[in-house]
Amino acid sequence: MTQSATSAVELPVPHMEVGSDSPDYLEATFAACQNLTKTHYENFNVGSRLLPKHLRKHFYSIYAFSRGVDDLGDEASGDRFALLDQWESELDACYSPSPSSQPVHPYFVALAETIRIFDIPAEPFKRLIEANRRDQTITRHKSYEDVLEYCTYSANPVGRLVLFLSGIRDPRLHELADKTCTALQLANFWQDLSIDIEIGRIYVPLEDLEQFGVSEQQITDRQYDENFQNLMKYEVDRARQLFIDGYSLADHLDSTLRSDFALFAHGGLEILKAIERQNYNVLASRPRISKFGKAKIFASTWLRAKLGISLIPKSAFVSATRHTASDAKQDA
Repeated sequence: MTQSATSAVELPVPHMEVGSDSPDYLEATFAACQNLTKTHYENFNVGSRLLPKHLRKHFYSIYAFSRGVDDLGDEASGDRFALLDQWESELDACYSPSPSSQPVHPYFVALAETIRIFDIPAEPFKRLIEANRRDQTITRHKSYEDVLEYCTYSANPVGRLVLFLSGIRDPRLHELADKTCTALQLANFWQDLSIDIEIGRIYVPLEDLEQFGVSEQQITDRQYDENFQNLMKYEVDRARQLFIDGYSLADHLDSTLRSDFALFAHGGLEILKAIERQNYNVLASRPRISKFGKAKIFASTWLRAKLGISLIPKSAFVSATRHTASDAKQDA
């Protein structure tokens, strides 16, 4: 990174109630991370009340890093590459042994404490930055394998960071987390297709468009037809299978983290159902889970955790278009 690049751009910084010389500054940086979490729309809140209290602020610091780098990559004006370079410089400072090279950005002051306490390696953070660098030049993916490879940068690091917070370093469990994170990323891609079009991105593999007779122009023109419906059904089924393949991770998590894992997996499955309920027409509008729907999933997860039964009902893994009365009966 050149000096001219550093001086040409400036990272957005949250308003802080206390100065960096205050003994309360560290806790104030965690509070800033929490505030960022609560002011951004997400399908489900990060660091929910299902999490143990002592971990919540560390989830917030990781979220602030992840949300911040995504905002730079998606929304920042000016030289995004230079901004991402500065974000990475702050990350590097979190790992610096020199007292004179510590992070100064409030989110990174909090993150450095999280990294120190839980001994988190830099690679997952670096991969999230790289995903946003790629977004500046790569707007199409030729194959499904290309999309999966992109998810190893954009999504899977988040799951691994969460496991590090729980002291889980087993590579086999990290691979299971990858499946759920990739599934969540795909669910978000299909959910946000109408939004991504506006910024010139299409995450549906080009080979799948060709297979189902759907053109890029048809997507940008928002022309919904049977071919597009069949294409999205195919993509939704792929994402659902990844949720199924990764769900056994729950068996290896402690009770508190298991509940939050189930909340996000169930939420991702409900996104897929929301897509199905509008006949896969994600070109016309963005499928959403209602506030009532979110509350219902949260309450169901909490109750099932208390009763010691499967945290996600079997019906959640079944397509909305194939969900029958017999499926619902099995949930009882």
